[in-house]
This record gives sequence, C-alpha cells and structure tokens, in this order.
Amino acid sequence: MTDTTATSIAPVTGTSRIDVLDILRGIAILGIFFMNIPFMAASLPALFVDVRQLGWTPVDHASWMAVQIMLEGTQRGLLQMLFGAGMMVLTARAMQPDGPVAIADLYFRRNLWLLAFGLADIFLLFWAGDILHLYAIAALFLFPFRKLGARWLLVFAMGFALFTAVTGGIRYFERADLMHRAEVAQAKAASGAKLDKTETKSVEDWKKAIERRKGNSPDFQELKKQEVKGHSGGFLDYAMLNIGLWFFIVADGGLYLGVIEAFCVMLLGIALWKWEVIQGGRSARFYLVLMLGCYAFALPLRWLGAQEMLTMMPIPRSFWATQEFARIAASVGHLALINLLVKSVVGRVLLAPFKAAGRTAFTLYFMQTIIGMWILFAPWGVGLWGKLSWGGMFSVVLAVIAGQLILANIWVRFFTSGPLEWLWRSLSYVKRQPFLRRHAG
Repeated sequence: MTDTTATSIAPVTGTSRIDVLDILRGIAILGIFFMNIPFMAASLPALFVDVRQLGWTPVDHASWMAVQIMLEGTQRGLLQMLFGAGMMVLTARAMQPDGPVAIADLYFRRNLWLLAFGLADIFLLFWAGDILHLYAIAALFLFPFRKLGARWLLVFAMGFALFTAVTGGIRYFERADLMHRAEVAQAKAASGAKLDKTETKSVEDWKKAIERRKGNSPDFQELKKQEVKGHSGGFLDYAMLNIGLWFFIVADGGLYLGVIEAFCVMLLGIALWKWEVIQGGRSARFYLVLMLGCYAFALPLRWLGAQEMLTMMPIPRSFWATQEFARIAASVGHLALINLLVKSVVGRVLLAPFKAAGRTAFTLYFMQTIIGMWILFAPWGVGLWGKLSWGGMFSVVLAVIAGQLILANIWVRFFTSGPLEWLWRSLSYVKRQPFLRRHAG
C-alpha cells in the first residue's frame, strides 16, 4: 500500500472537518442526557405507569411536555443520521472503483471497537440504556448501501417507521375493539343478563389492561423490589440490577428493534448527505421550508402523544402508529433549524461552542454515564435516586451540559480530540494518533 493511500485514510482533522456536522453532533450528544437521566434517576415503573408520580408542579409539567414534544427521541435521531453521513465521509475513497480495501478494513474495525466500548458501557459502567452497541451493530450492515441512490435510501429508511405504523395501527384497533366489547358486555351485565364466555373474557381482559396501566402487574411489582434492593444494597446488588435491566431489554426485543431503528435512520443520513442537506449544502430558504414542514407534521402528533401518555385508562393511543414518523420528522426539523442558523452570522456565533462538544462527543457521552450512574444516583454517590422531580432532573441536565460545554471548549484548545476519541482512533487505525494539538498536522 502506497504512502498516498495511507494518507487518504488518516483521521479527518483541521479545516477538512465540516463544522455543521460537529455542531449537530455536539447538540445531539449533550441533549441526549435529557432523555437518559430519568432512567438513571427514577423508578422505572413510575416512568412507564404515571410520570406524574415523580412530581407535577407547573415547572415539572412544562419541562416534561417540552422534552416530550421537542426532544424525546430526536437526539438519537440526529446521531443516527450523523452515523450515516459519517460513513460517507470516512469511506469517500471506497466509492471509487479502485478504492483501497484498507478503508473497508478501517470502517469495520472502527465499528467493532465501538461495539466493544458499548459493551463496556453496559457491563462496566452499568448503563443499560447504552446506544453505542446498537449503532455499532447497525453500522456493520451499512457499508454495502453507500452507493445506493438517495431515493432508494429514503424508501428503505422509512421501512421501520412503516412497520411501527402498521403494527401500531393494528394494536390501536385491537384496543378500541376490546374497549367496545367490554363496554357492551358490562352494560349487558348491568341489565341483569347473563354473559357468555366471549363476553366474560372481554370484561376480564379489559380489567387486566386497567390493572396493568395502574402498575399493578406482577412484573412491575417485581421490578420495584429489584430497584429497592439495587439502590439500598451494595455494589453487587447495583450491578446486578442494571445489567439485569439490559438483559430484560434484550429479551423484550429492544436489541433487534433498536438496531433496525438505528439502521433505517442511518440510511436516511446517507440520503441527506447525497442531497447535500445534512452538511449545509442547500439554501437558507430550503432549510426554512424543510424545518417548518417537519415541525408542522411532527409537533402536533407528539403533543397528542404526550397527552395520551397522561391518560390513566388503557385507551387506544395514536402514538403507537405515529411516533416513529413523528420522531424522524422532528429530528429532520432540528437538523434543518441548525443548518438554517449556521447560514447566518449570529447563528454561527451562537452555535460555535457546540463544535468542541461535537469533537469530544464520545468522551462526553461516557462522562454523562459516569456522572449519572456512578456519582449522582448510585447507592454510594450523592444519593439522589428517586428524589428529583422532572424540574429537578432537567435542572441537573442543564448544569451538566453547561459544564461539559465549557470543558470541551477548553480541552480542544490543547488536544486534537477527546481522550476516548483518541483511544478509539488509535485502536481503529492500529497506530497511536496525535493527541496534543501542537503535534497535529
């Protein structure tokens, strides 16, 4: 392999970097702590049954609604799209007929190491909500799609959203039918008439649905016991609780569904790269129209979904069918908004600090895990588990984001990348990479 080829697969640094991609990555990785902190700081049955159990002052209500409508799922949506775009940056030479095999080697080696980091996040840092292993597995299947046309990429990208819409729609109509059958049977019983077996089963199924919605199911009760033990016992109890949660997620289908979701939105990221959307290649007017269109579609659906989550009866919920399309649209809306802001001088100044966060995103992600799982909410830490309301949790997030943003901007003045980025690159390239900025090329 010639020196030219070796140079072509060196890390992207300096003026070769695309600032808007760093800004997007920085905003996404900092914002993802809004979604992660409830699962670190609070009882899971409370989150899945009635979020108002954690506190419901006007501040709690407003902050929860804001996160549900504007942020929930969109930060990982941005990261998923950036993974797709990042593959196109990394594998640019492989697009050529004589592109070196070394680029493919680098790509797969890079994602295998990412998988290892993700597993460390789960089994060493005890974060069951890790996304790195999901993205690494999804990215392993992504490479062959780099040459596919943007329109076909868009078609495949919508596959998971279409699947959830169909299955969610089926679930919606099944629940609506159960409600109707139970109401008819209950009215018949109230009139003194005897119910047949089918009608009796409908009433029983409806009562079970109500009990589960109230959190009275055996699995929720068992989870509560495990949480109490994990947060009141020692190191081993805490480790078993959180690693056990990951195995529960896997058994419940979370692993393969998470990989499929990530893979599809990564394909969307490739399509947006080919259309020069994600990297800021379109006009300000284009981004304005795209942002308004995405928000007009997504935000009302997400507002309705949030209202449905607060309903304690097991009614059919529209977000079962709409949530993935709405999540993708909101994520693209955020992407368009950020690109629109970057088109202006004021916007570039306001968003400039996030470039450093984007260049240290890998490190910041692990730092959030350590802050949450080992300092603030661990049994041996500050002891805040189960004690914060929504407003309190999101105040912690804002404080952590501010601190990380300051730290990242100081760090990149002296170093080429974050410490974990440096380690990941060195392992991927099988060569020690420059670390101190004065040594960077």
